[in-house]
Amino acid sequence: MSVTKKAKSNPFVDATAGAIAGCAARFVVGPLDVIKIRFQVQLEPIAKRAAGVGPSILTSKYTGLRQALTTIVKEEGIQGLWRGTLPGQLLTVPYTAVQFVTLQQVRYFAHQSGIADQMGGRPLSFVSGAMAGAAATIASYPFDILRTTLAAQGEPKVYHSMMEAGRGVVQQHGMKGLYRGLNITLLEIIPYAALQFGLYDTFTAAWSKTKRSRITAKGRDLQDSDGHSSFERFICGLCAGTLAKLTTHPLDVAKKRFQVAGLPRDARYGARISQDAVKSLRLCLQQMWRHEGIKGFYKGSLPSIIKAAPSAAVTFATYEFVIGYAATTMSRT
Repeated sequence: MSVTKKAKSNPFVDATAGAIAGCAARFVVGPLDVIKIRFQVQLEPIAKRAAGVGPSILTSKYTGLRQALTTIVKEEGIQGLWRGTLPGQLLTVPYTAVQFVTLQQVRYFAHQSGIADQMGGRPLSFVSGAMAGAAATIASYPFDILRTTLAAQGEPKVYHSMMEAGRGVVQQHGMKGLYRGLNITLLEIIPYAALQFGLYDTFTAAWSKTKRSRITAKGRDLQDSDGHSSFERFICGLCAGTLAKLTTHPLDVAKKRFQVAGLPRDARYGARISQDAVKSLRLCLQQMWRHEGIKGFYKGSLPSIIKAAPSAAVTFATYEFVIGYAATTMSRT
């Protein structure tokens, strides 16, 4: 993953490794993703009681991470924690595959054309990460819409399958409905991916400088070609994912509001997000500020951060493992 690599990588191996890494991470953090989405599309505060006076005080559906977890399991069964898994995995495969292929190809082109020497290693990490994130988002966005719709709907179900959800979105919004919020997503994912990959390379480079000695053969822990162990890759990915998610979370909340606007969820989940509230990003943010305050911009931030950290860590660690395994296998043939 280091930008100092100048050898051209194999696009098929990059795509396969990226897809496997993404699927592994998606499954591991599935429950946190569902809880995050439920928090983000809940207009009422993530607290025991919503604003009000006397007997008119309304109780929010979800009031905390533990309460949301137990409520979903109680009302929807353990499978409720993996709502939207199929479109989520279908989203992950093209997203991570395109992301890692684009990342490596952009870096290879930059080195071959001499741009890398002009930019330097760290700026190239941020730029290539941003381009990879944008390309991956465009390639997989309809699956993101379906994943969010299925994860947010609760019980009773509005849609019982991915295909039914797809038909419902198209009937209600037309084909463009499958790309609702894409502009916001790109606005979010470009800095997110730039920070994630840029910080990842920065952290691994810093770790290399501070290492006083190589791990001995006896204590060696799955060393990759850059001399970093899987544990080191895991920690660097975790830190990069956490910081990137903290920076871009408000845009992620707005994106989810755009994606589920008009979804006829059951009234027990609170007020529905109307189409009028998401006519523009500016209006959406203004409504959030006016009715929910600064806390509204960070709804779902706790499960999001908890999710982003292991997700990035598992993704990078798995990717590096698969790449290393493939390189070892190919060298033997």
